[in-house]
Amino acid sequence: MTAPWGRRVGTIAVVVGLGVGLAGAAMAVLGRPASAPPAPQVSTGTAPVTRGTVVERVRFAGTLGFDGSYPVAHQAAAGILTALAKAGSTVTRGAALYAVANQPVRLLYGAVPAYRDLRLGMTAGPDVRQLEKNIVALGLDPGRCITVDETFTAATAAAVRRWQAKWGLPAAQRTGALPLGAVVFAPGALRIAQPQAAVGTRVGPGIRVLTATSTHRVVTADIPTGRSGSLNPGDAVKVTVAGAAPVPGTLARISRVATAQQDQNGQPGVATVQVTVKLTLPSGTADLDQAPVGLLVSSATKQNVLLVPLAALTPKPGGGFRVRLSTGDYVEVRPGLYDEVAGTVEVTGALTPGQLVEVPAR
Repeated sequence: MTAPWGRRVGTIAVVVGLGVGLAGAAMAVLGRPASAPPAPQVSTGTAPVTRGTVVERVRFAGTLGFDGSYPVAHQAAAGILTALAKAGSTVTRGAALYAVANQPVRLLYGAVPAYRDLRLGMTAGPDVRQLEKNIVALGLDPGRCITVDETFTAATAAAVRRWQAKWGLPAAQRTGALPLGAVVFAPGALRIAQPQAAVGTRVGPGIRVLTATSTHRVVTADIPTGRSGSLNPGDAVKVTVAGAAPVPGTLARISRVATAQQDQNGQPGVATVQVTVKLTLPSGTADLDQAPVGLLVSSATKQNVLLVPLAALTPKPGGGFRVRLSTGDYVEVRPGLYDEVAGTVEVTGALTPGQLVEVPAR
């Protein structure tokens, strides 16, 4: 690969003298040659030549968002939607997602969707285990009477009654049972992405009320299929968010379906696959959603090579590159792999680790 060194290193401009005619005029008027203006001085520092590992990374455009999509449909009796969690808000275990006829529908964690009433006397099933795990996590079994299994017991009903008491229900309505539609199961906390119904409208069974995502930040990017073959889930990548240092991420998923967008002439473009990267943003980062970011994917690695800062490379007269030592001597070098994140480049040439090369002062 030939790196586009010109745009990274920049060019060295040489200030030339004024035209011959102007110089001649100066001599005629003053009787002596016009003095040339002093060359601009560039402040420099030094950095050591090192030996180590270089990782070349390829940059792709990505989108920062939240993982997963969870549509929430109403399953209880029809009624007027009286409350709805705000878009962008996070709903956690036990909290209300929305309310119909002033009856809140609450979130519990679990992979199996609610599909029946949860009550004493029901047949055993995984939905009961999910309910009991949530009851214990909410602190509703202080006496530790519940055995978390697939059987709805009297201890389970007693814990549900405690929960209903916390809702403020009168004693007569604390039944110890949860009819279908009273709770929604999702894998974890939900971030409200978009309301699908408006407060004040009528919703019935099967009507979608909202769409949510998980609270886990991810970056999605479309990568050419020719690049994806070397990628595997678990690979480390870097994500660049505007105004912040690169953030480490982990490749979570690679789509097995390739797509190709048509170009302006209607011809199929480069086939790509979508990759999903998990990451944790530093505290204080803006709550961005669907924001453009950069994804840096490792394309090659070399170990035990000579490294210099990218800024140390300067064009050599006649072509090629060189570095200037702190002694003032120039050494011709040949660039290899470059790492935009670390700001270093692999070089071959008459250099040894520990030598100091000139770089622009910060």
